[in-house]
Amino acid sequence: MLFEGEDKMSHYFTNEEVKSELRKINVNIGDKNFIFNVDNGVFSKKGLDFGSRTMIESLLGEGLHGKGLDVGCGYGPIGIILSSFFNLDIDMTDINKRAVHLCKMNIKENNVNCETFISDIYESVNKKYDFIVTNPPIRAGKKIVYDILFKSKDYLLPGGVLYFVINKDQGAKSVIRDLSSVGKVSILKKYKGFFVIKCIFD
Repeated sequence: MLFEGEDKMSHYFTNEEVKSELRKINVNIGDKNFIFNVDNGVFSKKGLDFGSRTMIESLLGEGLHGKGLDVGCGYGPIGIILSSFFNLDIDMTDINKRAVHLCKMNIKENNVNCETFISDIYESVNKKYDFIVTNPPIRAGKKIVYDILFKSKDYLLPGGVLYFVINKDQGAKSVIRDLSSVGKVSILKKYKGFFVIKCIFD
């Protein structure tokens, strides 16, 4: 059911300290290999999660351009991989201090044109972008997820695009319906229950 289970993963959305066990993982996607520093207290520390991989692979066929923003970046796989493939400048934000620290390490590790900073959704964002990408933290609750998706409009340049991934069991159809009231929504890919969604706001 949509937006259940917040408590199990609350440490991903706070700055609660958990014991550090820093390690590296390898991620192969397209024709490239990436190395990411991961740690306890961040999402998907064992490897690139299926939803993010599905979205990245879908967006590799989109021809992204301009300046991008990755909201809720975690240790940075989405923004870093897209930046590498398209040679783009991408800003990446997260509320979790450890995630942003790891993301800074991973930007250097993978030699990409990215910057990362701590932000509670868009609180510290002061510019507009050609596109915004996110794998929204469903278990943070509906309000946070909807704030990420709907408020992205205020941080997109004219003609800018929001891309995100969501599972059908986590409310994909209701999110598509609600976003359709304020923008043009299309499904780029449906794969094993995951929807990769594109929205251009009115």
